[in-house]
Amino acid sequence: MPEVRSMPVPDGLAGERLDAGLSRLFGLSRSTVADLATDGAVLLDGSPAGKSERLRAGAWLEITMPGAEPAELPPPEPVPGLRIVHDDDSLVVIDKPAGVAAHPSPGWAGLTVTQGLAAAGYSIATSGSAERQGVVHRLDAGTSGLMVVAKSEYAYSMLKQAFRERTVEKTYHAIVQGHPDPLRGTIDAPIGRHPSHEYKFAVISGGKDSVTHYETLEAFRAASLVEVHLETGRTHQIRVHFSTLRHPCVGDPMYGSDPTLSARLGLSRQWLHAVRLGFDHPGTGEWVEFSSEYPDDLAVALERLSDAS
Repeated sequence: MPEVRSMPVPDGLAGERLDAGLSRLFGLSRSTVADLATDGAVLLDGSPAGKSERLRAGAWLEITMPGAEPAELPPPEPVPGLRIVHDDDSLVVIDKPAGVAAHPSPGWAGLTVTQGLAAAGYSIATSGSAERQGVVHRLDAGTSGLMVVAKSEYAYSMLKQAFRERTVEKTYHAIVQGHPDPLRGTIDAPIGRHPSHEYKFAVISGGKDSVTHYETLEAFRAASLVEVHLETGRTHQIRVHFSTLRHPCVGDPMYGSDPTLSARLGLSRQWLHAVRLGFDHPGTGEWVEFSSEYPDDLAVALERLSDAS
């Protein structure tokens, strides 16, 4: 079994380069840490970290130690409801159903996008750690909508760069409790691991830069339909930011939603959907954009909310 060490980054390593800090922390050489980072074996808050990245106190660190056997990946398995929106030699764009993770991860026993693509006969890029190959961005398991997965190594590199440089347009629709004030605005608040809940995130001092732009599309009696544009892509970003405003996503008890409202709308997960995705195609250089309709559970909940207003 692989040996994976997981812990928050100690305060004493804040600001240090990753290779230098982890060398001191684990007694490894800096070149060994650099090689691990290059292989995708070092994650900070769930994202692969480079050897020169600066460590942030409290960021969640996961490192697969050298000498460990590669993790045994789950076998290919069809994913019901996984829809192929676009497919070419460089990439595949999918419409992910809720209840499916982007890739395998510790503690997740359900289906994944990578399993579904493998079962459907798709070969994806081998860059990145084994369980994340081809995955250049993620959606929460409980969030539905559009994802792009790289099929070629060049596409993986170019798409990762586009996400880092924030040139990808990611548009979500969410139903949040109450009525945000102002109706249109920007939430600029750093996000990091929650200090006391292992699987939650929160707005914290020293967290990663996180910027969310929103606009109210329709206001109902108990909630609002908002369009969200992400400038950054932190884990649970939309859910955390709206919860911080005291307008959590409907159907999201982890971040404070009202369970009675969720029950009335028939929701068993957060009302959050990735409706549009646009980027410069790594093969042609042309701008491409894809869209996704609301899945049935979200459409029914929206109709019930509208009827009650």
